[in-house]
Amino acid sequence: MSDPLSGQMTAEITRRLTKALDPTHLEVRNDSAMHRGHSGDDGSGESHFSVDIVAPAFAGMNRLARQRAVNAALADLLAERIHALAIKARAPGE
Repeated sequence: MSDPLSGQMTAEITRRLTKALDPTHLEVRNDSAMHRGHSGDDGSGESHFSVDIVAPAFAGMNRLARQRAVNAALADLLAERIHALAIKARAPGE
């Protein structure tokens, strides 16, 4: 199983969200180990993630719009590689 802090998918999620949203804070956590053997576990050790992101781009957006912005940045990964993604998205100062 991949190291949850340095796995390829964790790095790719970080790269894409940084490029798309220029966050002031970004934490990507690989939660796949908690779902081993459950539905959606593809055995790669990189199928379930949590994202905690703070970005100025989220100012004035509601919760749904923020989640859509994160999902848009990761669209092909969500369609093909990521089974589950928990998102905590905030604007600076929230």
